[in-house]
Parts: sequence; C-alpha cells; structure tokens
Amino acid sequence: MAKRYKNAGETVFDVFNYVILGIIGVAALLPFLFVVAGSFATDAEITKRAVFLIPSTISLDAYRFIFSTDTIMRSIGVSIYVTVLGTLVNLFFTVTMAYPMAKRNLMGRNLILNLIIFTMLFGGGMIPTYLVIRELHLLDTLGSLILPGAISAFNLIIVKNFFQELPLEMEEAARIDGCTELGLLWRIVLPLSKPVLATFTLFYAVGHWNNFFSALLYINDPEKWPLQVMLRQIVMLSQAAAGDISTMDPGFVQPPEQSIKMAVIVVGTLPIMCVYPFLQKHFAKGVMLGSIKG
Repeated sequence: MAKRYKNAGETVFDVFNYVILGIIGVAALLPFLFVVAGSFATDAEITKRAVFLIPSTISLDAYRFIFSTDTIMRSIGVSIYVTVLGTLVNLFFTVTMAYPMAKRNLMGRNLILNLIIFTMLFGGGMIPTYLVIRELHLLDTLGSLILPGAISAFNLIIVKNFFQELPLEMEEAARIDGCTELGLLWRIVLPLSKPVLATFTLFYAVGHWNNFFSALLYINDPEKWPLQVMLRQIVMLSQAAAGDISTMDPGFVQPPEQSIKMAVIVVGTLPIMCVYPFLQKHFAKGVMLGSIKG
C-alpha cells in the first residue's frame, strides 16, 4: 500500500495543534513547578522574586518544620488506609449495583434508576447527614470517611452504561457453559471492564485522598486525622506563629509562611500523583467507553 503524504493544509493544522497543546501543557505545568521551587526557597528569595522555577539557595526549613514530629507520618498512614479501603468499598458497591442495573429485564429497574438520579439532584444536607453518622455510631471512626460516600451516583450510571455495551453473545455463551451470574461477573464482565474500572479507581482514590471536610466534621481525635486535615493545621499554626519548635533541632529557624504553604501542597499532591502513571493508559478509554448511551 502506497504511503500517503500530508498536504500543506494538513501539515499546518498539525503544527497548529502541537503548538496550542504545548502552550496549554506548559501553562498547566509551570504553576506546579513554581510551587515545588518555592517550597525549597528561602524567605528572602520568595520576597524578592515574584516567580522563579529554580531557587538560588536551597532551603529545607519548610520540610523540616512539617516533618518535625511523627504526626505527619501517622496522618499519611491514615490517608493511605482510608484511600485504599475506601476505593475498594466504592468499587465493590459500584460494580455490584451497576451490573444488575445494566440488565434491561430487571424488575423495577426504571424505578431504581430514577431514585439514583434523584440523589444526584437532591441531598439531605450536612446536618441530617451528621445526625445519621452519629446514630450509626460512626463519629470519631475512620468508617465515617468511607461509608457515607460508598457509591457515587454519577460513576454508577457510567459504569452501568459500560456494562450495557458488552456483547450479549459472550454472556449467553458463558451461561450455556454453566456459568452463574457471579461467575459471569467475575470471569467475563470484570476482565473486559479494566479501562473503566481503572478510571474510576483513580477518581475514587483522588476523592478520598483530597477529602478533609468530612474529617473536620466527624473526627475529633487528632491521631485519626488524615493528611489533608493535618496539613491544614500546620498552615494555621505557621500563620499564627504558634508552632511548637521546642522539639526541633537547635538553631532551627522558623520557615516563611509562604514556603510552608507550598511545601504542604507538594506533600499533599505528590503521593496521589505517583498513582496516576499506572492508570493513565486506561484513563481516556474508560471515560469514553462508559459515556456511550445505553
């Protein structure tokens, strides 16, 4: 087959796309690079230089202040626990509910779907939710950060639409071979659903990792605070200049407030960014497949 060469118009269009996408990519990356550089900068440099990508003097004072005690490592452990367990709970309930909802002959299917959509438009509110958490004896437990959001209605509908697009012939062939519904879900449906499952694994994990408002409402024990709440407390302490520096190294200098904020952003963002490369190849494909109308 003869190789097709692009004409001048197609070449100009491709170059234009590359330039525009490159500009957008740089514009998205530069702020984060500035935050990373600022977290390693000194007070004088942050004051004198409005924007920089490489600090002239490397300072670890902000990170020494953040990791001066074991509270940060403990809060990181809490966040990892909540993120991993919460994501598994989300995926379990989303998949086990989306699979029967994908069956068009399910009795009461339309009523249940309408109720699911209703929850996307109307919610009980913060105070009723708090009362429910209290009556379930989940206050001051990590379960209060996981169970209230066990299913996302929006994600559920997309996963349901993805399941509806799977070939019916494969399911019928599996049933002829004696496969049960659970076996069909485990051996046929889930292996074919890796793109959409990887996508919503990332969505759920990022949601759990970044969630701090629920912990503020339901968790009173500082030892159970996730990373985001602990970092918020550190920022508040640095702003009030009320941090306890008695346990730090002799001669330690209180780092600048702005540097602490930037270091907090790096510490809170970097762990979840390390997960993205492992799921990136399935990300775009999963969203597009799940968005097909069923």
